[in-house]
Parts: sequence; structure tokens; C-alpha cells
Amino acid sequence: MTTSIKLSPEVSKRLDRLAARTGRPKAFYLRIIIESGIAEMEDYYLAADVLERIRKEQEKAFSVPVAKKDPGVGD
Repeated sequence: MTTSIKLSPEVSKRLDRLAARTGRPKAFYLRIIIESGIAEMEDYYLAADVLERIRKEQEKAFSVPVAKKDPGVGD
């Protein structure tokens, strides 16, 4: 899949320098950055979604002691 992004001039220069110094294409580094950062983004945005559902009382939350005592709670 091909995707296009607009980088700030500073980030673009840094990426250009890294690629030039290592002889690897910029796409190589962009792929690594995205693959290593996507889990963090998923954690953040999906957790925010769950929190919103809890606030709207669309989903229940359980304390750690309750969850440890009964791992099936909430099923």
C-alpha cells in the first residue's frame, strides 16, 4: 500500500540525513518508525475510547482486586 504524508521541514531534513548517511531509503526508516509506534497509538486511542464508554456507562470497569479474584468478571 502506498501512503503519502507531509513532514515538517526539520523532520524531512533529519530523515534525508539519516538515509544519506546509512545508504538506506527513507521508506525503510518510515516503515520502522510506523511499525514501532503503531502499538502505542492503538493503546492510547483505544484506551481513550474505552474510557469514554465507561464514562457514558456503556461499559463497566472493575478494580484490580475484583478482576484478580474473578478473572471472568464482566463476561
